[in-house]
Amino acid sequence: MRQRSLWQDTATPPVPLLPLEGVAETEVAIVGAGYTGLSTALALAERGVAVTVLEAEAPGAGASGANGGQVIPGLKHFVQDLVKDFGDALGRRLHQAGAVDTDALFALIARLGIDCEATRAGWLQVADNPVALEECRQRARAWAEWGAPVRMLGTEEVRAITGAVGYLGGWIDERGGSVQPLSLARGLARAAMAAGARVHAPSRVTAIRPEGAGWRLETAAGALRARRVVLATNAAPGRLWPGLAHTIMAVWSFQTATRPGAGVLPGGQVVSDTRRVLRYWRRDAAGRLVVGGKGTLRAPRGPRSFSVPERMRARLYPALPDVAPDYYWGGRVGITPDRLPRLFHLAEGVFAVMQDNGKGVAWCTASGPALADLLTGAPPEDLALPPVTPLRPIPLHPFRSVYAAAGSLYFRARDALDRARTA
Repeated sequence: MRQRSLWQDTATPPVPLLPLEGVAETEVAIVGAGYTGLSTALALAERGVAVTVLEAEAPGAGASGANGGQVIPGLKHFVQDLVKDFGDALGRRLHQAGAVDTDALFALIARLGIDCEATRAGWLQVADNPVALEECRQRARAWAEWGAPVRMLGTEEVRAITGAVGYLGGWIDERGGSVQPLSLARGLARAAMAAGARVHAPSRVTAIRPEGAGWRLETAAGALRARRVVLATNAAPGRLWPGLAHTIMAVWSFQTATRPGAGVLPGGQVVSDTRRVLRYWRRDAAGRLVVGGKGTLRAPRGPRSFSVPERMRARLYPALPDVAPDYYWGGRVGITPDRLPRLFHLAEGVFAVMQDNGKGVAWCTASGPALADLLTGAPPEDLALPPVTPLRPIPLHPFRSVYAAAGSLYFRARDALDRARTA
């Protein structure tokens, strides 16, 4: 067993890139080569806009290349909640954007010919108690009213599809699917460059300061002048902009993978459950069982950090051989307090996008064209983007480790209580 990402060993070849050297100019500078940054760069380049991406490590080095590769439709919120928060027009526009984000992703993959093991066999959300099962019914009903291809599943059907034990039922959304996440990020980088974008890595941005009518981004070996800047770093904003790191919680998500041929999920569906402390799993192209769950605020410190997904695997599939996983790894996920995307206007011509929240594969990639619209002058109120707001740090953010730990214990207790009430 090695503390190494499965996706690193099974991805398409890395994109050959060079760091930024000397002084260069561009219309739009994007910091971060994850799904958000690369899809925005692609959309801008295809419109003929000069765009340059600066990445500290390599495309997909963050959550975009380490996530579970589950393509899950939409935001986490019901349409009525979005309407309540954002008003009727924007709330419905955001919901509709989520309704088609998986369509947009798979269409983009097909159009560009991205080799990323894309499979569209559906996403299951399963419940282990009647309270959670009722939530599944509500979500399936809400999406069905929007014409989505969804249906409820009984106990035996969940067991037949997943092979997992312990679930009363759930629902399936046939818009969902899976990708090899790192291959997707690398494919987006190649496509953006083919369209005319410049991508430099490793080129960590060390400072951003105003210069003339625009901005100057400093790196170790060069500088980039740009009229507009987008910070698409999500869970790794560092100290690029005062207060930006305090707008999200960067939580580690841990995953393990078995050897090939586990023999589960033969239909290729991806699965997550309704627990507040989320659990999710899938198979990869070689038949490995990939299991994940939310971790902690700290980076993994060896095999013991991965006990949660390993215990989960044993409970879901007790008939599988009790062998150590072939891979285990973790990645940081950026979470906003209400699990809604954020679009901050930091200064004239400078924006920051924080929008992962654990469902970023489809949403972040599909949002690229709308962000390109914003950067080329479209009125933000006409776009399927969250409201453009000033920076809004999370209160008491320096104490995040304390209340994150308390919150995790609380949510685990709530999950256990829901199961106990109906046992």
